[in-house]
Amino acid sequence: MSHIQRKTLAQEVADRLIEEITNDEYTIGEKLPIEPELMKIYGVGRSSIREAIKILSINGILSVQQGVGTFVVSKNIQESLETQISKAEIEEVLEVRSLLDSKIAAKAAMNHTKKDLETIKLYLDLRGKLAEENQAQECYLADLNFHIAIAEACGNTLLKEIYKVASKNILKTFEINNNNNTDSFKISQNIHADLYRSIEKRNSEEASIIAQKIVENLF
Repeated sequence: MSHIQRKTLAQEVADRLIEEITNDEYTIGEKLPIEPELMKIYGVGRSSIREAIKILSINGILSVQQGVGTFVVSKNIQESLETQISKAEIEEVLEVRSLLDSKIAAKAAMNHTKKDLETIKLYLDLRGKLAEENQAQECYLADLNFHIAIAEACGNTLLKEIYKVASKNILKTFEINNNNNTDSFKISQNIHADLYRSIEKRNSEEASIIAQKIVENLF
């Protein structure tokens, strides 16, 4: 297990600077004090100051002009790398879903058992109920389980496993995109019910089209 890294001094200085810039203690266009001054203010060595300035210039907050000084250019910290990476993962997960969902739904329409249908329906109803009650986390999970239950019903074990792996990241995407809110899940409950009915009727063409619409948010 990797330990949580203690913040480096540079990161602490960077955080303090961001706070001060946000509170207008340093305004946009203002030049920061020179290195020896900053070292005194924050009580750290030169390398920590340089590193902090580097962090903030990468993030578009500061601009270092050789021989002139370091200037505040923005208050909006750009997304952290972590957020960018998780967004990239999200894009990939959504791509996997858009490639797989319609195929899986079509196969589930052809291959489902009575027990599969009961599980899909269980999560469909749960998803709707939790959306109405604004229980965000539980609702996201029920939605995920609804789609996984369809994958379970498709009759292809490998497809099901691939889908389950891809789904692990989807919860994170829901949290980021929906901000702990269930409004979009209330709106999409009907189309999810349509998907269930098309699978129940063994209409694989219709199931495929509806699943694709869900992925592309066309409802």
